[in-house]
Parts: sequence; C-alpha cells; structure tokens
Amino acid sequence: MLKPSVGVALEGLPYILIAAFATLIFAVIGFWPMAVIGLGITCFIGHFFRDPERVGPEDAEAVCSPADGKVIKVGQASDPVSGELRQVICVFMNVFNVHVNRMPVSGKVELVRYIPGKFFNASFDKASTDNERNVMVITGKGNQRFTVVQIAGLIARRIVCWAEPQDKLKRGERFGLIKFGSRVDLYMPDGYVSLVKVGDTVVAGETALAEKRKA
Repeated sequence: MLKPSVGVALEGLPYILIAAFATLIFAVIGFWPMAVIGLGITCFIGHFFRDPERVGPEDAEAVCSPADGKVIKVGQASDPVSGELRQVICVFMNVFNVHVNRMPVSGKVELVRYIPGKFFNASFDKASTDNERNVMVITGKGNQRFTVVQIAGLIARRIVCWAEPQDKLKRGERFGLIKFGSRVDLYMPDGYVSLVKVGDTVVAGETALAEKRKA
C-alpha cells in the first residue's frame, strides 16, 4: 500500500472542488452573500481534509497515536477481535482535527474487518461496540499484536481504510481516515506503559502514547 500525499487527503478533493465550483458560480452571477458563505465552506473543507507531514518520536519502540485529537479513555477493555482484556487508549477527533489516521507501530496488517452499526456520539463508551467501525489487526515486532479500531460518530458517515491484509507498513504511515469524524481506539499487548492521560491532546504519527515497560 502506498498512499501519496499532496498536503490534502485525496478523498477530500471532490468535496473541495464542488464547494469551490459552487462558490465560483455564485460569484459569477453576482450573488455575493452566498459566494462569501461558499468561500468559507470551501476553506473549512480544505482545512478539514488537510494532511500534513509528521515526524515520529525518537524512541523507536514507542507506540504512536493513530489519530489527532483528545484522549478520552485510558484503561482496560475487551479486544474486539480476541475478546481478551487489554489496555486501550481512545482518541476522539473533533471537526477541527486532522482526520488522516496513521500506523501506531511498524508491522504487518493481519486483518481488516468492516462492521456496520449505528452513529452514536463517538465519545460514548457504547460507540466502541455499537457504532459503524473498521477493525485492523497489526502484528508488530516480536509478534506482538495491536488492534486499531476506526469508529464513526454522529457526523462521520464514511470510514476509509487504505490498508489491506498482508501489507507491511511503517510506524507513522497513513492507513486511512474517517470523513467528518470521529474516534480511534488502540488496543495494546502487555508490556507497555501509557504515557498519556485523559484530556491530553495528541498528534497522529508524532505523539508517543505508550512505551515498553522497563525491566
């Protein structure tokens, strides 16, 4: 999987072009109030789908955040694939965050599973089990397994995952996005210590969420 970057997520270009075209039409016919509104909408959509480059933490063993946003949960929860109780860190993305998702660790994609569901507020705990979501299992160094779950929310209605089973990706590489929303959960294996707490702001591909527990 190779996903090019032009500073804007390619999936956002149709929305940007449509908004820009409508703005141009309003301007040509002299309907200036709507042209101004259209320009504002175009700028907002462009800002929403921005895709900046990121630099990962110096610690090569650190687990990076898979999403931009605010940490809303650090604790224990059942892994959606294995059912095991594992450490989980949940990141909520608002409409002003970058919505491109990135690999938390380097590894091989073992599973990609889309699960249809509802569209509750993504900050609710039940969003992890009831909302539309996409589950990805990654086998990292030492055959350690990480599970990443992209979760749709009230506004988000489209989850995009570019990664496919058998892909080998590096930490920080782009693997997907959630259009107009909204949350990513990361389940980690034993042996990692969380570096963040609820309320912290994190950056995909840059912020270290966890590190290996020192012996």
